[in-house]
Amino acid sequence: MIQTIDFHIPELECMKVYPNPLYYLGNSDLLTRPKISIVGTRHPITYTKLLTAELAHKLSLAGVCIVSGGAQGVDGIAHQSAGISNTIMVAGTGLDIRYPSLHVKLIEGIEKEGLVLSQFEAGQPSLKWNFPVRNELVVALGEALIVTQADLKSGTMHSIEFALKMQKPIYVLPHRLGESEGTNKLLCEGLATPLYDIDAFVARFGHTNISSTDDFLIYCDTHPLYHEAVAKFSQKVFEYECLGKIAVENGRIKRT
Repeated sequence: MIQTIDFHIPELECMKVYPNPLYYLGNSDLLTRPKISIVGTRHPITYTKLLTAELAHKLSLAGVCIVSGGAQGVDGIAHQSAGISNTIMVAGTGLDIRYPSLHVKLIEGIEKEGLVLSQFEAGQPSLKWNFPVRNELVVALGEALIVTQADLKSGTMHSIEFALKMQKPIYVLPHRLGESEGTNKLLCEGLATPLYDIDAFVARFGHTNISSTDDFLIYCDTHPLYHEAVAKFSQKVFEYECLGKIAVENGRIKRT
């Protein structure tokens, strides 16, 4: 059942207008956890997929709740890699609508085990002016904003504008020339910090020591093609299939 947040959220004081009412489905206790926002393109390259998954997963293991906007691409990878019980999705629709349809199963899982927030009443469809509203809330909730890939003319740049106005620290993945020109421009202008060492970043923002991680399972969070996974992790693919830790659906690998 859709409910209304009935307590004050200090992080949201940096928004232009404090959101009231704020609707939710799921576990509102996640709002009291340390949080970092991760956003980016709907069409990430493989490098971005892998490192977004690693960032979200390791931060989650270190006690940080991951906030994102539920969109295709980077957002979805961030939610999945954090684990549905440790992520907050901010919707750009009313909470009776699961959007985008590509992520219906993911959103259902977050509703049950994580937290879905919206400033829009039930019945509100996905309209283009809803998404800047959503983006402001995503950025406000996080202690910092991570942008893993963004083009110059993209919705992600709106999130960056909000972070700059809120004086939130912005972190980006280093990309080659011609890739992710939005984040490369931020680096050129000295407005963002490059993420060269993920473990050092997690150690800075995390609240739990992570002594070991499973790189193969992090990779599986990106839903890689089966033949690509075999080429990269041949022994682990067969081992983890036998152990029931992964499954193959439509030619792609996923965690079970």
